[in-house]
Amino acid sequence: MLSIQLSCRSLYRTICASKLPVCHATAISMPCIKPVYTPVQTISVTCTVSARVDRDSPHVKYPRQSERKEYIRGSSVFSAGAAKTRSDKNKDLEGSKPSTPRTKNSKIVLPTEPLNADGWNKLKLDNKSDGNFEDHVIDQMIKKNSDLDIAKSLLSFVAVRDGDVTYKLLLKYLVLCVQQKRSAEIYDVYEILRMKFDSLETGAHSLIIKGLSETDHWREAIASLETLKKAGTPSSRNYGECVKGAIEHREPQLAWKLYDEMLHRDMTAPEDTIQSLFNADQDLQDEDFRTRLFGILTYFRENQIYPGQPLMKTIKSWFERNPNETWKGQLAKVTDSGHCQACKEQLESIHLTPEEYDTLKKAVIDSVIKGEDTYRKTTPAELQTFLKFVDSRPPYDIVVDGLNVAYLTRNNPLSTPLLNIVSCLAARGKRILVLGRKHMVVPSKKWLKDDIRRLQAYADCFFLDNISLDDPFLLYACLSSGSHCCFITSDLLRDHKACLPNREIQQLFFKWQRGHQLVLPFYSGKGDVHLRPILTYDTILQNTQLSWHIPYDEVGVKRTTYEVPKTWLCLRKST
Repeated sequence: MLSIQLSCRSLYRTICASKLPVCHATAISMPCIKPVYTPVQTISVTCTVSARVDRDSPHVKYPRQSERKEYIRGSSVFSAGAAKTRSDKNKDLEGSKPSTPRTKNSKIVLPTEPLNADGWNKLKLDNKSDGNFEDHVIDQMIKKNSDLDIAKSLLSFVAVRDGDVTYKLLLKYLVLCVQQKRSAEIYDVYEILRMKFDSLETGAHSLIIKGLSETDHWREAIASLETLKKAGTPSSRNYGECVKGAIEHREPQLAWKLYDEMLHRDMTAPEDTIQSLFNADQDLQDEDFRTRLFGILTYFRENQIYPGQPLMKTIKSWFERNPNETWKGQLAKVTDSGHCQACKEQLESIHLTPEEYDTLKKAVIDSVIKGEDTYRKTTPAELQTFLKFVDSRPPYDIVVDGLNVAYLTRNNPLSTPLLNIVSCLAARGKRILVLGRKHMVVPSKKWLKDDIRRLQAYADCFFLDNISLDDPFLLYACLSSGSHCCFITSDLLRDHKACLPNREIQQLFFKWQRGHQLVLPFYSGKGDVHLRPILTYDTILQNTQLSWHIPYDEVGVKRTTYEVPKTWLCLRKST
């Protein structure tokens, strides 16, 4: 076997010497901001309650201390990682399912050194079953991050054999070059592409931007971004790479110009881009530059963006390097009462101000209750009857999604867990509204007549038509009852949040939801009832004259979009 050491320049000469027509194959695509508000009324619902249904009189039975600790540690349903924990528990309950047999695809054994033409021909003959041999080989090279010289020998083999190399194959070779950060080869392939093809697709420009933005050829990356902008297709990653390149090459004005364009296109900057701005050389960080960095933190707050742990560490270092002030950062958690464990400062309340509450209430009524909500199925008559029902009664403390709670267990009768939970809450002096369906009042094995009768003694009940969706009714009843009222459902209401008119209202809704939604993670069937605690503080970046508190995502914690982090960076200024 002959070892061939090829340079990209020699490959360039081989390809460009071709007299054959250009082959246009399809390209691939690469992959002191706000004061704390304390409401007059606060929610007062126990984190963990327990009761058994007694056919004569309900009474409270408290969980064992070990059980209580488990649920306190579990924190809110909106805490980072809660969804994954629930998913893992469900998989454990379901048991391991037999895996579906997978079809074994034939794989080419890649060479360990560059091959000559005879070597590649032999390898191709040994793998006749594979459709497009060259594409298959280079796909495996990308996957295994193979030696670039081996890939060059493949392209040289194809160029000599066919007199040309397809656009698709060149682009895949470029992927491998970018993957290995081989800037010289990246630029050479870029020259080949520009020479052979009149225009490049988005995938090629994205690769050029990624591969050249932090090299001496970074201006070519900017040029590729300008080309993408004309087509209206640049991604936040494209912008972010160019911002990093501009900062690396001491062009802060260009970096901020590109950053502003990204925000104007309603894009969120990648975290490594934000890191590059905070890590910029100190002599670039004049007063205006630092003001722009504080603007990024304000943007995080206004858009409920949580930095990852690497970015958090960068922000911490930036504060501590401040030449004019002395800051000290410390990682911390927040107590259930909303106090930072590091500095003991009280964080902002989760509760809305009266003005925010009124704004949200109007938006929900207009957009979800009375608006053209495709998720709501009801009749005008039923809706009017319900509105009169709620408005004619005193405010409720808790609104219960009856079906959602009843189906915590699939065991019959379904009415028993619902009665158990409602009776427990009623024993604590709560005014309760239970939303159900009309089929629940028809005696059956699932819905015991005596359970429903006793349920109506503990709470007001409104039974909707069987085809009606109860979430909008739940929202109206809870919001109409006032800021003290909570609701119980495991439904996360994301569809209804999406119906709200703008991002600001949606964020108000999410804040209100986190401060008012009680969730029962499961029902044991033994009469024990446990409610997840409601956060009393807002998980959002916040500051005062002497402190910053920044919630961040821990590495390895999988947080869904409706969850919030549990870990914080506390920054204190020395006076």
